[in-house]
Amino acid sequence: MPLDQAKPINRATETDRYVGSRIRERRIMLGLSQQQMADMIGVTYQQAHKYEKGINRISAGRLYEIAQVLKVSVSYFYEGLDSGDSEGSLNQRQRMCLELARNFSQITNTRHQEALSQLARAMSSEAE
Repeated sequence: MPLDQAKPINRATETDRYVGSRIRERRIMLGLSQQQMADMIGVTYQQAHKYEKGINRISAGRLYEIAQVLKVSVSYFYEGLDSGDSEGSLNQRQRMCLELARNFSQITNTRHQEALSQLARAMSSEAE
């Protein structure tokens, strides 16, 4: 095959990894598992995992679907890209906030949710 007809190599880039980390971050904020998101966008768990890790590139159409499921605009996935932010630069507090949001959303008892919310408000006012 002549060189000018060779298939392009489909390698993930830093941008793909950044977009994947933003997908993961938003999915966790909404309290969704990878399996739940995969089901919602019509792919396998393994494919959703590869998207989040930036191993596989995401087509424009698929990224639009993901944005719809995660209730954000497509531009959300690129916010902060120019500043060099990435998942690796999340500080400990940001990680804890994401984990807290994920865990809170998994509490099914509304009384427990309200109690936890009141506790957080009380503790935050004590810190002032």
